Amino acid sequence: MGRKKGVAEFEESPPDDFDPSSPYKDPVAMLEMREHIVREKWIAIEKAKILRERLRWCYRVEGVNHHQKCRRLVDEYLESTRGIGWGKDHRPHSFHGPKAEAVESEE
Repeated sequence: MGRKKGVAEFEESPPDDFDPSSPYKDPVAMLEMREHIVREKWIAIEKAKILRERLRWCYRVEGVNHHQKCRRLVDEYLESTRGIGWGKDHRPHSFHGPKAEAVESEE
């Protein structure tokens, strides 16, 4: 006995038959949509963790010059952490800042 070698099979897109105006109309679609949202949040969280590790490495390697050399990674990390995580969807934007697209569209 052992683990099966291969990739897990799942649908990567949200369910087509989910209606946000009446989510309880189709309970199966509602659960599929919930799974999709949770999966996307976990992906965003893991991407942020990877960027954080790269940023730590850059700080250690660059030393005194990390402000200039790691600036791009800092911007990427901060952008990736805006609005992700659990419970941040309904918090005011002052706590975690607006996305860059929202700031650019206001100008």
